[in-house]
Amino acid sequence: MRHAYGFRRYLRGMAVCLLLLTGCTSLVPQQLPEQVALEPADSSLWRALDQANQGNWFHLLNEGPAALDWRLRAIDSAVSSIDLQSFLWNNDTSGRLIMAHLVAAADRGVQIRILMDDSFLFATEDIAVALHSHPRISYRIFNPYQRRSSDVILREILNLGEFHRLDHRMHNKAMVVDNRLAIVGGRNLADEYFGLHGESNFRDMELISFGEMSQTVSNGFDTYWNNLWSIPIESLDEETVTQQLLLGDIRRYTLELSEVHSEETEAERLLHWQELAASEIPGSYKLLLDQPPSQSPLNPEDAPIQLSQEILALIDAAEKEIVILSAYLIPSSEFEDALERARERGVEIRLLTNSIRSNNHLTAHSAYRNHVRELIEIGTTLHEVRIDARDRSVYMQTPVREKNLALHAKVMIVDGRQVFIGSANFDPRSLYINTEMGFLVDSPQLSRLVLDAVRRDFQLENSWGLRLRIDGEVQWVSDSEVLDSQPHASFMQSIEDWFFSKIPIEGEL
Repeated sequence: MRHAYGFRRYLRGMAVCLLLLTGCTSLVPQQLPEQVALEPADSSLWRALDQANQGNWFHLLNEGPAALDWRLRAIDSAVSSIDLQSFLWNNDTSGRLIMAHLVAAADRGVQIRILMDDSFLFATEDIAVALHSHPRISYRIFNPYQRRSSDVILREILNLGEFHRLDHRMHNKAMVVDNRLAIVGGRNLADEYFGLHGESNFRDMELISFGEMSQTVSNGFDTYWNNLWSIPIESLDEETVTQQLLLGDIRRYTLELSEVHSEETEAERLLHWQELAASEIPGSYKLLLDQPPSQSPLNPEDAPIQLSQEILALIDAAEKEIVILSAYLIPSSEFEDALERARERGVEIRLLTNSIRSNNHLTAHSAYRNHVRELIEIGTTLHEVRIDARDRSVYMQTPVREKNLALHAKVMIVDGRQVFIGSANFDPRSLYINTEMGFLVDSPQLSRLVLDAVRRDFQLENSWGLRLRIDGEVQWVSDSEVLDSQPHASFMQSIEDWFFSKIPIEGEL
């Protein structure tokens, strides 16, 4: 092991020398023939749902295990096309099930397009190449690293010269099936987003949508798919030896993981869809979508701020109440000013984010802690998720005794009528650097449902309530105790948190 570690250090050193000696060549974007989504498919299932419901309607995916079942059920229902766009896709239980069902769909003739961000692809690139080798699966990478490596540190070193381009990531998450239904929200494709992880799971949220808005999401997917920075994976990776072997392995995942998801007959799927349609939630919608760069992610004119401007306008239009859930909450000056203006109008504001122990990015929490006092002073009600939340079993498989909870949802409810659910956190990276997307739905019925779903998250059995003492210091209050310092995991964590809070990198988080 020590020899292997030394060899990796040697490789990294050689990479730096090579970089210095040869200079940097930038990735050249590709102008490819335009491809657009197939027309909405016609099948007995879609005809039955059309007869049951007219117009646009939604279903809330609030719990992880159910969200995985509906995602697999949607894939299994496809007859012509599936377009999948995501930030992260792990080779774990849920990731493998999704792969297996996609390959099965492709085997029966469904055309599949997969567009992934490149941030975490280094760990599963061989699988991505294998999927692309299927004649009915096309795989592209958005804004990829030119110099490839399965070692994340080596990959960063090899691409140091393109830091500014690679700093801009595609954080969008969507799946469109047959141009008939779409799933949009915050979940990546990994166990912790579906309640299957053995140690820590996320509380997240998505919407299934039916109607013309699915075609709107599809059009948005086309915009990214045809972007100059969406590069076919074969242009970056020429690995061919294991493709067919890997495809064979992927086809077997469904049988190996049958204890997680029960495969359904066509009749059973139809019954589930009919039951879903019977509980439909109508509403008008707007797709909030950042535009991908037209030429280069380095161009300031291409800054992906379309979604953030819509969010700020929504806050400024609020009259009574704003409820926000954000995994990473680092208010920009614009965002904080908008909240303060809302409070001055008498708008009640409730915020839920991660605590120091539930936040999986300590640097993000360290930047957030610099805003805690200001948020409380302007009159917001601020809560932080407890890793030991009493009701965490709602979001993960049992047993939960040794499992932790964290927040990953990105949700805003305004005036009990408008609901935003999407991929964007309320931090500088989501609002100004990465591209993001989400649904803004005008529906009192959906608003009530989402408010009911998040009510337990704000209870002191599940989150810390923050308040100021008489002397101005912050306190953390639960249902059973009051703390005068953050509920950190260790003294060292609190020291690291303090240290990172002093580093001026907030604009990158």
